[in-house]
Amino acid sequence: MPKKTRDERRQHGELVADVLAVLWEAEAPMTAQQVNAALDKGLARTTMATILGRLYEKGTLRRVPVTRGFAYEPVHDEAGLTAGRMRRELESDPRRDLVLQRFVSSLSEDDEETLRRLLLEAGGDTE
Repeated sequence: MPKKTRDERRQHGELVADVLAVLWEAEAPMTAQQVNAALDKGLARTTMATILGRLYEKGTLRRVPVTRGFAYEPVHDEAGLTAGRMRRELESDPRRDLVLQRFVSSLSEDDEETLRRLLLEAGGDTE
């Protein structure tokens, strides 16, 4: 099997991002055919069904049965998906304190202040 080039992987990543953008904008779950039509990239329906199926298996999408197949919707909004990736990265490193220290030290003053405020608000909910 030929190895995928960096550009092919980037295109796939961009395609997944485009699919998620369509689903985030949708007001209801969408089928593979509907997502494909919204993207208008000339992809095969089976290609779109595969992408949606893989996102479902990863837990990124939930699916609901429709007449012939499934319709898909995001589990989280864009910010929730990013937060999940950040949490998984943090959990994958045994030096969590060092990772957090480096992350915090790289924040802008505005982001640091926002993080402080959010931590204070979260701490107030547990008391």
